[in-house]
Amino acid sequence: MKTNQPITNKMKNFEELCREQGVPLTTQRRVVLETLAGRLDHPTADQIFEDVTHHLPSLSRTTVYRVLETLVRLGVIHKAQHLGSAARYDPNTERHHHLTCLSCHKVVDLADEILNQIRVPKSSAKEFEIIDYSVHFKGYCSNCSSKKKISKTNGR
Repeated sequence: MKTNQPITNKMKNFEELCREQGVPLTTQRRVVLETLAGRLDHPTADQIFEDVTHHLPSLSRTTVYRVLETLVRLGVIHKAQHLGSAARYDPNTERHHHLTCLSCHKVVDLADEILNQIRVPKSSAKEFEIIDYSVHFKGYCSNCSSKKKISKTNGR
């Protein structure tokens, strides 16, 4: 069986971090992180819960929320507030940016070295200790953009 190397590395790093921090490495934490790391989107807690219950049917929604918050606190994943009221979770903790569809709320990673070189404004630096940043673009994904064009064409 072929393993996903990034997931394997993420799990090894997580196990090491748990040992260093004295955080119990529970089955629930492992399964939630593996599930999130195996996804290509930025799922909500409810979406992760749906996936995780295939592996651990007795796991509660509350436990999934608690595990996600623990993983965020440990810095293993990021919690991203984007469009809509539900937080989305991202296993990619390297600096990257996002594209968000205003119609379907799909969130896509955008890695761009030029954006990574943006200088933090001096006025902000006086009021905050800035440790990281990301740029968030809003627009329409190709699927929703196509639907809008079709809708405009049919509406005429």
